[in-house]
Amino acid sequence: MTTTPLTRYDRRMLRLMNDRRAQPLYATTGRRRLVVTAHVVLTAAIGGLMTHLYLAEGEPIASAVVMAVLMLPWMMATGAINAATRGLLELRERALDERQSAERARVQARAHRAMTLLLLVAAAGLLTAGAIEGDAPTAYAAPVLITVLVVHWLMPLWVAGLMARDEPAEDDGPVTV
Repeated sequence: MTTTPLTRYDRRMLRLMNDRRAQPLYATTGRRRLVVTAHVVLTAAIGGLMTHLYLAEGEPIASAVVMAVLMLPWMMATGAINAATRGLLELRERALDERQSAERARVQARAHRAMTLLLLVAAAGLLTAGAIEGDAPTAYAAPVLITVLVVHWLMPLWVAGLMARDEPAEDDGPVTV
């Protein structure tokens, strides 16, 4: 088996994804779940504001400003999840070892199953709304599809963040038997 050598970009990303300075943010399972939950909530808030911008007939500047302000904590949460998973989804395949490649495959399979269910729910919701209103809710179709696309893009990151394991405890001294 021949392996492709790591490029300068690969080495830089590997260093970045293995930087442990922010480890207190994601050191435990509870903290990782909190970061993933915050990321989901921020994504939903930004998506809601984008939908408001799309559907609003008034002055949309307030929504745009709030959305821009929410992007900073969203990006920080994204970075924390990527660091907690050591770049499982951000690094190229050649920068991962066998264990990480297998973990990436498990994360992607689980995210794919979750996304399939979400797509079914979204389609059923649009069809139900269309049946109740007598026609398809065209005003909401684009925001719903954009939301589903964003969730499809982020679902592997969320699943990886929830599936990440705690780091092994460091030995502080000699072990006495």
